[in-house]
Amino acid sequence: MAKSQVRFVCQQCGSVQSRWLGRCPECGEWNSLVETLLPAQKTRTSRTPGSETSASAPQQLSEVSADGFERLSLGIGELDRVLGGGLVPGSLVLIGGDPGIGKSTLVLQACGHVARGKEPVFYISGEDGAQQIKSRASRLGIHGEGLYILAETNLDVVIQHIQQSQPQLAVIDSIQTVYVNELDSPAGSVSQVRECAARLMRLAKTQGIPILLVGHVTKTGVIAGPRVLEHTVDAVLYLEGDRFHIHRLLRCVKNRFGPASEVGVFEMQDTGMVEVTNPSQVFLAERLIPAAGSAIAVTMEGTRPLLVEIQALTSTTAFGNPRRTANGIDLNRLWLLVAVLSKRVGVRLFDQDVFVNVVGGFKVSEPAADLAVACAIHSSFRDVPIASDMALIGEVGLSGELRTVSQLETRIREAARLGFKRCLVPQTHSLGRIKVPDLEIWVARTLAQALELASAR
Repeated sequence: MAKSQVRFVCQQCGSVQSRWLGRCPECGEWNSLVETLLPAQKTRTSRTPGSETSASAPQQLSEVSADGFERLSLGIGELDRVLGGGLVPGSLVLIGGDPGIGKSTLVLQACGHVARGKEPVFYISGEDGAQQIKSRASRLGIHGEGLYILAETNLDVVIQHIQQSQPQLAVIDSIQTVYVNELDSPAGSVSQVRECAARLMRLAKTQGIPILLVGHVTKTGVIAGPRVLEHTVDAVLYLEGDRFHIHRLLRCVKNRFGPASEVGVFEMQDTGMVEVTNPSQVFLAERLIPAAGSAIAVTMEGTRPLLVEIQALTSTTAFGNPRRTANGIDLNRLWLLVAVLSKRVGVRLFDQDVFVNVVGGFKVSEPAADLAVACAIHSSFRDVPIASDMALIGEVGLSGELRTVSQLETRIREAARLGFKRCLVPQTHSLGRIKVPDLEIWVARTLAQALELASAR
């Protein structure tokens, strides 16, 4: 009988090394090799081509039936929208996030809504006992008719129960806690996570049962385990948030059955995760009017336009090198905008500390917020407030020009819906067909022109 072998497996790329190394030779990650027990390689017998038979057969696409392909609603509007309208039958979805961010709470709430139907729902927990889950469900107002709890970490036992009961939804909390007996490595190791995910994928596809996987994250914020885990599943969701804020963002980074980059907004309360249907209004609720250094940017998260407040503060530095601090935007983007303001517009920022913050803990990654950031910095430097009823949209180029952004009409209409009277946008040929009642569209070709218009009362 073959014995297990001690090997060192990279937690980042899954490569196997015979000895420990400080840096993985495959992906270059430092301190990623973990000692793991791997089963010995079995001797493979030679096979001639065509000696293996398969029960599957190719089908013409026109002959494939789409009957019964209906998404399963999870009863939470924001979660369904991020998934593209609900769970697809036979799909495998991975939800990750920091410890205590609310992953288990969100999926338990979803199970409580789905369990109101006729078919059962399975919640498999490898971290909490049945009584602990019952206590949490009582706090969330979940009575549990049709919701079955299974505290089990042996994946073979879990699959057996799922195949026997045929639930309409199964949740594994979490994928790093389950294991298979064939592997000697501990639960959560690269080999265990890879094998467990592969078996659950086969179960979901063959039985047509949607499965939700809860995943741990590393200290860098990525899903723990091999990268192949994110390739295996059909959708990858990240639950983000700050412990100092009550809002949580459910961000979709991969979705085979819907649009990627969608974002759902929730509010963490005593009764669980409460969806926020109008996040723009929430982010702007505590806005101070008028205030120098404050600008409103219209960003797109997937198909949803969001209005966020960007604040900037400039102050004379007491040191030789001025500070540049960014919270919610990319620091390199801030350096770029400061350079453009100094070189192309003539704003003297060489002796100014510049601080930029996106209110509410929101993170803006698209360049459409460039104009709002630049106007906020200029407003703080001159101590002149920007018009309170103006929203700003546009990307800033290195030559100081303004460039158009995608879905401009959708952004403008969202600003008008929230009561803004003016919108400052780059000059583009498509503006002629955009007609929005009760909103003036101001156009600028360069950043210098935009700063003059934004400062006008």
